[in-house]
Amino acid sequence: MTQAPHHKVIFDTDPGVDDAMALYFALAHPAIELIGITTTFGNVTVEQAAINALYLTAITGRQIPVTRGVATPRHMAPHAPPDFIHGGDGLGNLASRIPTFNQLDPRSSAQFIVDMARAMPGEITVVAVGPLGNLALALEMEPRLPRLLRDVIVMGGTITEPGNVSPVAEANVWNEPHAADQVFTAGWNLTMVGLDVTHQVRVTRAMVAQIAQHHQHAATDALLHAVEFYAKFYTGLYAHIAQKPGCFAHDVLAFIYLVEPDLFTLESGVVRVATDGLALGQTMLNRRDFINYPQTGWGQGLPVTQVCMQVDADRSVQLFQDVLLSDWLRAA
Repeated sequence: MTQAPHHKVIFDTDPGVDDAMALYFALAHPAIELIGITTTFGNVTVEQAAINALYLTAITGRQIPVTRGVATPRHMAPHAPPDFIHGGDGLGNLASRIPTFNQLDPRSSAQFIVDMARAMPGEITVVAVGPLGNLALALEMEPRLPRLLRDVIVMGGTITEPGNVSPVAEANVWNEPHAADQVFTAGWNLTMVGLDVTHQVRVTRAMVAQIAQHHQHAATDALLHAVEFYAKFYTGLYAHIAQKPGCFAHDVLAFIYLVEPDLFTLESGVVRVATDGLALGQTMLNRRDFINYPQTGWGQGLPVTQVCMQVDADRSVQLFQDVLLSDWLRAA
């Protein structure tokens, strides 16, 4: 495993099974320092997302600031959380939970992002793997935010891969498309890790079982339970996953890009998001910037996004396994 530079990260998340996989990868990787977890609605309600973030960190023996963020999209009616994918509690309906005592940071998620960016200008990467309302609100609170953050990595969207909530839309962007369009046009150093690459990388149930057996710890037991629930959904949907039951490594890929960007092939261009109609939530990459399109929204001078289009799937899965098998867990 290549040693990456040190990364200070705010993890903006809606845990969620693949969010839990990503969180534990981040906690386990020696080059990642999680300085805060900001929660949002999406896979679950924002209240449940905050509960899950507190619980998942507490049972690993960590105390990391956790904040509660936006509860609904601002410009449209909310969609119901997909409990048939992640379970009613977001973690595959855990039968029981160990008592924990971590408490929420009283700040909103947006305020926390702004405060940390002002305190450590140029040092923080936001890894956002849920709907993007927290980032959009933080941007409104602090217009200098694109200059204060080091990077923003978004797990969301799709360019050529079919969507997972419509033929053209990915769930995180579809849940709050207006905020997503605001984020994609804000001008930060932004990388999109969407379905184009996350549908190339699969983690098997057997691999997570091996990780749980290796550690024999409450955290990896909870992760295995959640992945087993999650895998049932994907096994019933995709024949190639049914052959080796498991799930796509959606949110994990955002952190793998952070520490091993050379595993990815990227394109760059302006990305816009459809905010109404049949294509609601579609992420559109302008791959022909030499054309002066007449439609509003494609003018010159718009910020450019890096978009991950290909990934070394085998090396990504091996990295996930190696990191999760390392000696990273503490007593709760």
